[in-house]
Amino acid sequence: MEHTYQYAWVIPLLPLPVIMSMGFGLFLIPTATKNLRRIWAFPSILLLSIAMVFSLHLSIQQINGSSIYQYLWSWTINNDFSLEFGYLVDPLTSIMLILITTVGILVLIYSDDYMSHDEGYLRFFVYISFFNTSMLGLVTSSNLIQIYFFWELVGMCSYLLIGFWFTRPIAASACQKAFVTNRVGDFGLLLGILGFFWITGSLEFRDLFKIANNWIPNNGINSLLTTLCAFLLFLGAVAKSAQFPLHVWLPDAMEGPTPISALIHAATMVAAGIFLLARLLPLFISLPLIMNFISLVGTITLFLGATLALAQRDIKRSLAYSTMSQLGYMMLALGIGSYQAALFHLITHAYSKALLFLGSGSIIHSMEPLVGYSPDKSQNMVLMGGLRKYVPITRTTFLCGTLSLCGIPPLACFWSKDEILSNSWLYSPFFGIIASFTAGLTAFYMFRIYLLTFDGYLRVHFQNYSSTKEGSLYSISLWGKSISKGVNRDFVLSTMKSGVSFFSQNIPKIPANTRNKIGSFSTPFGAKKTFVYPHETGNTMLFPLLILLLFTLFIGSIGIHFDNGVKDNRILELTILSKWLTPSINLSQENANSSINSYEFLTNAISSVSLAIFGLFIAYIFYGSAYSFFQNLHFQNSLVKKNPKKSFLDLDEVKKKIYSWSYNRGYIDFFYTRVFILGIRRLAELTHFFDKGVIDGIINGVGLAGFCIGEEIKYVGGGRISSYLFFFLCYVSLFLFFIP
Repeated sequence: MEHTYQYAWVIPLLPLPVIMSMGFGLFLIPTATKNLRRIWAFPSILLLSIAMVFSLHLSIQQINGSSIYQYLWSWTINNDFSLEFGYLVDPLTSIMLILITTVGILVLIYSDDYMSHDEGYLRFFVYISFFNTSMLGLVTSSNLIQIYFFWELVGMCSYLLIGFWFTRPIAASACQKAFVTNRVGDFGLLLGILGFFWITGSLEFRDLFKIANNWIPNNGINSLLTTLCAFLLFLGAVAKSAQFPLHVWLPDAMEGPTPISALIHAATMVAAGIFLLARLLPLFISLPLIMNFISLVGTITLFLGATLALAQRDIKRSLAYSTMSQLGYMMLALGIGSYQAALFHLITHAYSKALLFLGSGSIIHSMEPLVGYSPDKSQNMVLMGGLRKYVPITRTTFLCGTLSLCGIPPLACFWSKDEILSNSWLYSPFFGIIASFTAGLTAFYMFRIYLLTFDGYLRVHFQNYSSTKEGSLYSISLWGKSISKGVNRDFVLSTMKSGVSFFSQNIPKIPANTRNKIGSFSTPFGAKKTFVYPHETGNTMLFPLLILLLFTLFIGSIGIHFDNGVKDNRILELTILSKWLTPSINLSQENANSSINSYEFLTNAISSVSLAIFGLFIAYIFYGSAYSFFQNLHFQNSLVKKNPKKSFLDLDEVKKKIYSWSYNRGYIDFFYTRVFILGIRRLAELTHFFDKGVIDGIINGVGLAGFCIGEEIKYVGGGRISSYLFFFLCYVSLFLFFIP
């Protein structure tokens, strides 16, 4: 057993040979390397697959009851100070290793086809392989300073991959925003690490946990200082896992390639903050104030992310806010001490959300021939619809991922989310109410994404019918109203009268056998529009979707409750997962390891599933094709009525405000822009003016005064008697004038 553990250090280093080979190839023989660029994907996938096999073997040993293994190398020794590097293998490490390697392999396979026509194909694989190395090194780190080292490497890879298409100004701005926002959290993390080193004299986890268990009973350490240092450590997790108020970088990070959104910003990198808190949870448990703060931040984040996802039109941005909300669930679970439920949801969400992001990439691929290669159009759900007939495999996988995230049994996220909801109610009714209400919102906005993308018929055909350039004709609001500034009112009424629905429900059907072909259809004005039909992506991109679908269907089985045969009808809380995670940490909270009976489990499951079904039903009412008649009737009446009567409570105004709040990201970005960006610029301008006008003005004024005085004095001492007499008479006249 120890023989196997001794070679665990190989896992983070396995992707490095490919990175170095591609780098030297591009530097020494760039032409040959670029010509053979598709070959480089195979060794990248192969080496990461070997790392996955190692990780699975270590995980099986952990499940079978093996102890925690740690190996250290001394790097610097000076008197009492010793800096060591090494690796730590425990259940938490094994979970993260499997998660990173499995999702990483599938994303690499997907990327080989997705990025095949991109000029930066090799650069992409260098970045993503280096990210895998950094993330594997992060989760196997044995101390805080080593975690910080790989933490920064992960952030650097994220910066490079978000700005992969750096020639696009939006992508360049997005990677800068992610970099600056994460610098805030990383600086707090560094200060927290240094603070705990000053308090404890060690950076090793075991030493920190031993001191944490003893400092409150003995009162040997200032509790205010330890709370401050713990808060700074938590600040790093807030930025990396996109928690409020440092969440603003995650939606803009969607400007990177879609495989990066699936790997980094859904499954692995954003989970680094959750991993850090899980690793340091014995430290935080000794500080109840920090635990309450963690749970509060998680609650705010999960609710805020759900509300901001309600009205987004970009499919990837909607999924990004969904990721933010689900990370809030994990943070809430850790804050209330529900360690196993948090990690369980981390696993189930990673596979489900990776499936959804890769599915969105397949959708974008199919839409690009119709709308062009602009992300503003190819990712806009307003221009989609009816894709269920053209991308059936993608539609099926996307639907399963959607239902999983909504919490519909027996899919993966149901088991983990239900566990978090139950523990939230046990810990505090306030957290339970918000978490349950957000579960309903999650079902609403996720099913909204599915309906706008796959239901009805293609709406892209009407995008050029607008009489102005202010917006597209079909503009879907949060509440199903379809109106925009660019709508030609006469055209809308004429199409309604002619039987062609403005809401794309009566657009002529496209036969299934014309898929992948050029076709045309007649507009209401008799003209013909030619377009390319959407089509299913290649097998290389579909294979990862099907594998992730299997994970989404069956990974929840590790958390299914089984009857243990006890007479009081009590069941194990998380059978396989409990056995896996028990050696990792010893929590003192009752709700962390407590078991529940069958009746309580069924009651909680029925309530959570009811909320999810209610959210699905409301989404179908607003966005489903069955409600199109009432949508058309309501829209037509709103065009005919010029002066509608307003009630005491104008529901339309309430809807508009909620829609505006969600679409404009809660005005948080606007607030940051006005306060921080413009505020710092104005402060810089004021400082520049003070430097130039006051400081430089004083110095330049003294020099100018000396110059002027010198110029005047040179005339006084010119040697001319007439000048001396003139000045003498002037001085005498002034003297006589001022003396009474």
